[in-house]
Amino acid sequence: MWTKIKRLFVIKTRFEAFLIIYALALGAMTRGANYTIEYPGVGGWLLMSATAGAVFLGGAKILDAIRYEQEARLAAEAEEAAADR
Repeated sequence: MWTKIKRLFVIKTRFEAFLIIYALALGAMTRGANYTIEYPGVGGWLLMSATAGAVFLGGAKILDAIRYEQEARLAAEAEEAAADR
C-alpha cells in the first residue's frame, strides 16, 4: 500500500517533469509579479528575474536527474541480461 502511495510522488517520465516545471514556473512568475508591485523599480524586477532563474536551475536539475535515472536503469537491465546468458 505504501509503495503505491510513494510511487505517486516519483517523477518517472520527462512529460511528468515538464508538468512539474510548468507548475513551478507558474508559481514563481506569480510571486515575481507580486515582487514588482511590492518593490517598484529595479529591485522588484531583479527579484522577479531571480524567481525565474530559480525555476530554470531547478528544471534543468530535474531533467538531468530523470535522464540519469533512465540511463542507470538501462545499464542495470543490460547487466542483468548479460548475466543471464
